[in-house]
Amino acid sequence: MAASVKREQLIVAAQTGDASAIARLLQVCQADARRYAYRHCRASDIDDAVQESLMIIARKLGGLQAVVAFSSWLFTIIKRECLRMGRALLPYTSLDEITPEQQLAHKSDDSLRMDLVAALESLPAHYLEVVILRDFEELTITDIAARLAEPASTIKSRLHRARVLVREYLLAYDSR
Repeated sequence: MAASVKREQLIVAAQTGDASAIARLLQVCQADARRYAYRHCRASDIDDAVQESLMIIARKLGGLQAVVAFSSWLFTIIKRECLRMGRALLPYTSLDEITPEQQLAHKSDDSLRMDLVAALESLPAHYLEVVILRDFEELTITDIAARLAEPASTIKSRLHRARVLVREYLLAYDSR
């Protein structure tokens, strides 16, 4: 209890701009910050994430409105820094890469038809039925819902999911 009161007093003093209070607060919360970063960052990013987070805290501490929210604010900043550093390692996709639609457009009509038939045959029956009624028989969502005695929202959902599965099948089949 006494430790939390001291910490709150330290936070309040740091918020007023007291440089020594800020330095002590950052020193006190550094161990917690490292432990939290250890769970959310790659090992190579822990030190950088903690350092960046503590710098952000030092700069923006005056804007903290509730002293009791300091710990959650600290952990939120650390987690955000870990995510930011993790994203920095992700490869950027080149604009010159061929899109899935372009990939499929390069196939011959006969080949695409055969792949489409195979994709449709791979669908579960309740998805296939909705695709056939909508795309081949050209019924409206309302007509399909009435025919199948299902809500229109269910029909829309099945149709969307069926189209996604067909697209995934075509793209996966094309990459083999």
